[in-house]
Amino acid sequence: MRRDDSTQIPEGPEPQYDKVVSGYQSFHHPRPFKFEWGGELPEFSLAYETWGTLSPARDNAVMLHTGLSASSHARSHSENTHPGWWEEFVGPGLAVDTDRFFVICSNLLGGCYGSTGPSSIDPRSEQPFATDFPILSVRDMVSAQLLLLDHLDIARLHASVGASLGGMQSLMLAALAPERVDRIVSISAAACSHPQSIAMRFVQRQAVMADPDWREGRYYGQSFPHRGLRVAREMGTLTYRSGPEWMERFGRARNEGPPSLAEDFQVESYLAYQGDKFCLQYDPNSYLYISKAMDLFDLQGEERDAPTLAEIECPVLVIGISSDILFPVWQQRELARLLEEQGGKVRFVELDAPYGHDSFLILREEVGEPIREHLQG
Repeated sequence: MRRDDSTQIPEGPEPQYDKVVSGYQSFHHPRPFKFEWGGELPEFSLAYETWGTLSPARDNAVMLHTGLSASSHARSHSENTHPGWWEEFVGPGLAVDTDRFFVICSNLLGGCYGSTGPSSIDPRSEQPFATDFPILSVRDMVSAQLLLLDHLDIARLHASVGASLGGMQSLMLAALAPERVDRIVSISAAACSHPQSIAMRFVQRQAVMADPDWREGRYYGQSFPHRGLRVAREMGTLTYRSGPEWMERFGRARNEGPPSLAEDFQVESYLAYQGDKFCLQYDPNSYLYISKAMDLFDLQGEERDAPTLAEIECPVLVIGISSDILFPVWQQRELARLLEEQGGKVRFVELDAPYGHDSFLILREEVGEPIREHLQG
């Protein structure tokens, strides 16, 4: 990875996230869609991609849920040959085996990779929704995905699989519609969002909204709030990886030349690179809305009359990473304990790895093998 002609950043394992503008199918829901916290869309669309073959009994479907900034492109295919964000986990003979399963992955409601989100045109005003988009919840995301499954004539999933925000969705689907899923995989997620991660995401949103170019979210067709989104992503990257990995990868290595107040250490150049790259791929308002949805997630039933862990009836695989800062492993232990206390069948796997929260994108064998066993068991 190069920052510029004079800065060489040490190579390391990196997730494969790219802007996706083609190669997906689109599900259009032509009727009003009401949101959990109020407001509605007159209609919406979800971008989705599929791999494998749906069985004659239509009983081998696996719904793959994405994290905050991922598209529907989890795996390459003939319509988009670029590697997907879970390229080495989904495919023939892999953890999510497309020789056995029909895999579906959608871009989130509220996203910006083909699904309806703040950057989409509101048919009522013929202008982008911007911050007129309703406050979004994980329940809303999953409710839209259930309508997609209705469209595909899939009454019941073999499995609901996801990591991070995707792990929240996999749990929500089984709590919201327990009759529609046979098993769950939840990686690096939790039963609810805890104060530390809420605080981290709040500061990231503040960075975006403090950029003068954000203009209360109505920046479309004008200058883009690049500086704010860059800082937000730099802060996010701090929570996605871990100090031990960076010590080994960067140490205290500096760039060439005398010290400056700009990018001086190689780890600083790495963060700046990640921030700039993200600004070329993602809509800031989607970032705000989806990160807020993560904050509102709660399946412990402490605040609202809403689905809880108690509704989950199927076996659950919970995976946690020892070095995760964003969703510390004690939160996965807590999730497994809560599910067991209500009589659920749970397998908990804790992995000791240096890559932090991003481990679910990197550790093909360590993460993939428990998933393979759970899906095929």
